Amino acid sequence: MSRGWPAELRYGALTVRPLRIRDAAAWRAERLRNREWLAPWEATPPSGGVGEFGQGYVEAIRVLRREARAGLSLPFVLMVDGEFVGQLTVSGIARGSVSSGAVGYWIARRFAGRGIMPTALALVVDHCFGPVGLHRVEANIRPENTASRRVVEKLGFRLEGTRVRYIHIAGAWRDHLSYALTVEDVAPAGVLARWLASGGGIRPAPRDVTASH
Repeated sequence: MSRGWPAELRYGALTVRPLRIRDAAAWRAERLRNREWLAPWEATPPSGGVGEFGQGYVEAIRVLRREARAGLSLPFVLMVDGEFVGQLTVSGIARGSVSSGAVGYWIARRFAGRGIMPTALALVVDHCFGPVGLHRVEANIRPENTASRRVVEKLGFRLEGTRVRYIHIAGAWRDHLSYALTVEDVAPAGVLARWLASGGGIRPAPRDVTASH
């Protein structure tokens, strides 16, 4: 296995663990339920056709798991109280003089806005800077994706500039804002400790209260 993998990270009701083939049913169900929520931000092949996992979930997971064993990626899923709520992957991991990786993530709409994703990202970045041994983690986000931008901004990611026509999404090459953190930005406490000290964390689900008239 590669450095820092496999790994299971926890904070309260949140578990961040490796993506598994048996997650297929839950993954498909959430992707279908959140299709409109996720579609504007999903990468698509320039030549047309289907995007990520469109040609077979099981084969795609096998590819990700091979990459993880080779130290090229860290494919995680997010679980809250045992329920599948999203995905977070560190990809493009490079060693040596670069020592960096890029994060991408999504969360089911009904779980958004509760601090789950920034908490999960904080756990993963701390893991990258610790056991995985990376020096830099970046996130590339479309300017229009304000929800995703808020996640990294809450954790203190630095905006470094614009990558022009960087990723093909929804039929066109789209600009992305490039955010990053290095070890020096968060040492010695770490990202999670800084996030919690700022008042962050995971909020409980809203109570389903039926008003009486």
